[in-house]
Amino acid sequence: MAMAYPAVLSVVQTEWQLSSTAAGSISSAYQIGTAVALVFVSALADYLNPRLVFRVSAGLTAVVSLLIPVLAHGHVSALLLFGAVAVAVAGIYTPGIMLLADRFEPARRGRAVGWFLAASSMGYVLALLLGGAVVARAGWRSALFVLALGPLLCFALSLVLFHHEGARGRVPRPPRRLSLDADLSGNKPAQLMIWGYVFHSWELLGMWAWTPAFVAAALAVHGTSAAQAAGFGASLSALFHVMGIVASAVGGTLSDRWGRTAVIAGMMLVSSACSFSFGWMLGGPLLLLVLVGSLYGFSALGDRSLLGFGAGAISPLVFGRVLDVYGGQSAPAAGWGWAFGVLGAGGVLGLLSMLWLRTLPESRRLAGGKR
Repeated sequence: MAMAYPAVLSVVQTEWQLSSTAAGSISSAYQIGTAVALVFVSALADYLNPRLVFRVSAGLTAVVSLLIPVLAHGHVSALLLFGAVAVAVAGIYTPGIMLLADRFEPARRGRAVGWFLAASSMGYVLALLLGGAVVARAGWRSALFVLALGPLLCFALSLVLFHHEGARGRVPRPPRRLSLDADLSGNKPAQLMIWGYVFHSWELLGMWAWTPAFVAAALAVHGTSAAQAAGFGASLSALFHVMGIVASAVGGTLSDRWGRTAVIAGMMLVSSACSFSFGWMLGGPLLLLVLVGSLYGFSALGDRSLLGFGAGAISPLVFGRVLDVYGGQSAPAAGWGWAFGVLGAGGVLGLLSMLWLRTLPESRRLAGGKR
């Protein structure tokens, strides 16, 4: 459901006559819901049984997802519904990682969590492919109904999986004191890494929210009908997410060879360059747009923290506001260029954070002897 709204954004914006600022605010509501929920879900899953948190959250996600195409009729209703589903989805993410960490020994844990994150990225790809295919043929409500089957399947699988897990008689770990404390004062490397992710998430989540609509606008410039442009835009954006999956696999290998901060800084440099150039390609060759978009997706993929989701909640709204200054959905290349450039500013600030981190002696220890 994280990609459900981006897959239909260009269609509902026209149907509901939304400004780009209003359209972006719905993406912002999703990220705000995620950011707020992560604070409490992370602490709650550490205090309660994470299986229980996962199952309840999966059930809530399925229910709200099925309600969205029924109850969403405009800006306010969509804002509330997508914010609500984000809260529910957050209850799956953190407990899922905790369950894997409990199940696998350290030697296999990294690979297991890597598969979990790759599965999440594959969910984004499938959502854009399926959503794009259905929205072009049967409209956005049908597309959202189809995408809601994903959370429903998640809930059903969790009931079966955790039933068998319980039958094995695994001993749950004792609950810890419920706490939201995370004091990083005086830890300069950790602060810089977090701020790097904050600025990076500004770029990444803004890009995820608006890229399908931008690709749809580019296709419309080349003569594609509005419905087909929305479908193809979502499908082409799925390709960019596939490149993100490749990046997650390649990034670990490159980090082992060149050091984590060096690879992160390099990726931020490339993604920032893409942010400052992508929107200006509105009327350019589609092949060039696909190639740059694939490089954008490869370089922009990154992990996110609570603060990262918070920054990512603001960027789609700011992106839409810049687009409105130039005419909204009908904005020329300059409007899309400056809007994506706003995202690139976050990439540059993230890059500067990583470069600053590399000047500290602690960065070598973070990277296992490499910077």
